[in-house]
Amino acid sequence: MTDSVNSPTQQAAQWLAQLAAALGQRDINAALALFADESYWRDLVSWTWNIRTMEGKDAIRRMLDARLADTKPSNFALEGEATEADGVTDAWFTFETGVARGRGHLRLKDGKAWTLLTTMTELKGFEERKGEHRIKGAEHGVQKGRKSWLEKRQEEAETLGTTEQPYVVIVGGGQGGIALGARLRRLGVPAIIVEKNEKPGDSWRKRYKSLCLHDPVWYDHLPYLSFPDDWPVFAPKDKVGDWLEMYTKVMELNYWGSTTAKKARYNEAAQEWEVVVERAGREITLRPKELVFALGVSGRPNVPRIAGAENFKGEQHHSSQHAGPEAYKGKKCVVLGSNNSAHDICAALWENGADVTMIQRSSTHIAPSNSLMELALGGLYSEQAVKNGIDHHKADLIFASVPYKIMHTFHIPVYEEMKKRDADLYARLEKAGFMLDFGADGSGLFMKYLRRGSGYYIDVGASELVANGSVKLKSGVNIERVNEHSVTLSDGTELPADLLVYATGYGSMNGWLADLISPEIADKVGKVWGLGSDTPKDPGPWEGELRNMWKPTQVPHLWFHGGNLHQSRHYSQFLSLQLKARKEGIETPVYGQAEVHHLR
Repeated sequence: MTDSVNSPTQQAAQWLAQLAAALGQRDINAALALFADESYWRDLVSWTWNIRTMEGKDAIRRMLDARLADTKPSNFALEGEATEADGVTDAWFTFETGVARGRGHLRLKDGKAWTLLTTMTELKGFEERKGEHRIKGAEHGVQKGRKSWLEKRQEEAETLGTTEQPYVVIVGGGQGGIALGARLRRLGVPAIIVEKNEKPGDSWRKRYKSLCLHDPVWYDHLPYLSFPDDWPVFAPKDKVGDWLEMYTKVMELNYWGSTTAKKARYNEAAQEWEVVVERAGREITLRPKELVFALGVSGRPNVPRIAGAENFKGEQHHSSQHAGPEAYKGKKCVVLGSNNSAHDICAALWENGADVTMIQRSSTHIAPSNSLMELALGGLYSEQAVKNGIDHHKADLIFASVPYKIMHTFHIPVYEEMKKRDADLYARLEKAGFMLDFGADGSGLFMKYLRRGSGYYIDVGASELVANGSVKLKSGVNIERVNEHSVTLSDGTELPADLLVYATGYGSMNGWLADLISPEIADKVGKVWGLGSDTPKDPGPWEGELRNMWKPTQVPHLWFHGGNLHQSRHYSQFLSLQLKARKEGIETPVYGQAEVHHLR
C-alpha cells in the first residue's frame, strides 16, 4: 500500500512549501534546486508584468534575480487534490504577491518541477465588482434629484468621449474588443470600443451565409456569461452576431458603432493618445491613456497583384468581402486558396449550383471536425469534460500551463491517431491531387494556428467535395494572369471564370498601425503573432510566446488583443489587469520585454 506521505497531494504540498520557504528567505539557489534540468515557468502578469515563459533554470534564475524582491510572493496554498498519471504529478495552487492574488498550476516529475504556471487573478484593493464587491443598485432612503439607473447610463453615454475622456480606447468591436470591454467594465476602467460596423455582431452577420463556428461551444464562451446549455455545438454566424449584440447591451459597454478610427498619435507632453474618429458624420478626438487594437488575428486582407486583374469582366473580391453564393448559380467560379475560408466558400457555391474550381498553391492541413473534437479538444472542451469537473475556466488554465516550447510534443500523438482514423479520406484527397500536410513537425492544426494563423481547414464537409471531384481542384499552381473572362494558371491551363475569389489570407496585425499612426510605429512594434518557430511563415528566432499579443509592446501604451473566442476570453483577463494597474498608479516594471526581429 502506498504511504500517504508519497501521495500526489503530499508531494505537491511538500514541493510548494519548500518553494515558499526558499522564496521567503530570498534563497534563489534553494528555489532553483526544486526545478528539473528541463523546466519551464510560464508567467501571466503576476511576476513579470508581462506574458513570459522562462525556459530552463538559467532563465528562471535571471527572472528571480530581477523580480523576487519586488514581487514579494506569499501565502502559497495547495488547491484541491493533486493527481498523478504517467509519472507526472499535476497540482493547482493559489498564492499572493505584494499587489495581487494569483492562481497557479504545477507539474512534477521525479519530485521536481517540470512546468510551472503562475497567473494574476485580481489586484488587491481593486477587485472586480462581483460577489461581495457588487454594487447595491438601489439607493434606499429619500433623496431629492435622485437619478435612476437609466439616467446614469444615459449620462455616461453622453459624456464619455466628450466632457469626460476614456482611460482606454479599443479599436475593433468584434468578440475581442467586446470581451476586453466587459473585463474593463467590471474593473471600473472607463473604455470606449470603436467599431466601423453599425451594430455589435455585424462583423459576423456580414460574412457569407453558410459561415458557422468551427470550434465547439465549450471552447467559445465569452467572459462572465456562458452560452445557454442548449446552444448549438457549432454556432451559425448570425446567432453569434445576435449574442454579441445582446452581450454588449447587458454588459453595459460603451460601444461606438458606425465609427471609424482615422488617425492616432501619442502626445508625449500630455502623456495621452489623440485618436481621431469619425462618428455620425463628424470628427471627434478621443484622448485615452491607453490604446488597444482588437482587430482579430489578422491585419489587412492579402490581395495578390496579378497581371490583367484590372481587365477582368467578371466579379472578383477577397474572401472577407464574399457575401454568399446565391448570385452564382450556373456560373464558373475560381477560388484561389485552400484553407478554411476557401473550403467554406467552395462548398457553399457548389451547394448553390455553381461550377467551382479550387486553386491550391501549397499544402494544407485537413483536420476532420469529429476527430478534432474527440482527439484534440474532448479532454478539455466537451460535455464530458464538464461532467469530469473541467469547465472552460479550468480548461483555459490547463491549456495555458503547457509552454509553447514543448506544446508540439503534446499534439503530435493526436494527429498521428487522426491519420489512422481518417486514413480513407486522406487517401482519397491525395488521389484527387490535394496536397496534404500535418505541420512542419506533424503537430497539426493548433500549432499551425499559433505559428502562422493559416494553412489548415477544419473539415465540416467540403473535403469530401474535393475528394469526389464535385469541387474541381488544381494543385501546385498559381494564377499567372487574369484575362477578361478566364484565368491562366502557371502550368498553362486556362480556366473560364465569372467569379474570382481571393481566399489568400491576411497580413500581420501591425499593418493597421502603418495607416492609423505611422509606418515607423508599425515597424517599432514589429510583427504580431507567431512564435518564432522557424517553420514556414513563422521565421525565427524563437520568441517563446505569441509576438506582441496581450502584453506590453515596444511602443508604450499601445496594445494588441485578439485571437479566437477562447483566446479573446482567456487573455482579456490579463490584459485588463495590466491596464487597470496602470490606471491606479501601481508600479508595473516589465520583465523580459520582447525584442523586435521582424517588421510587417
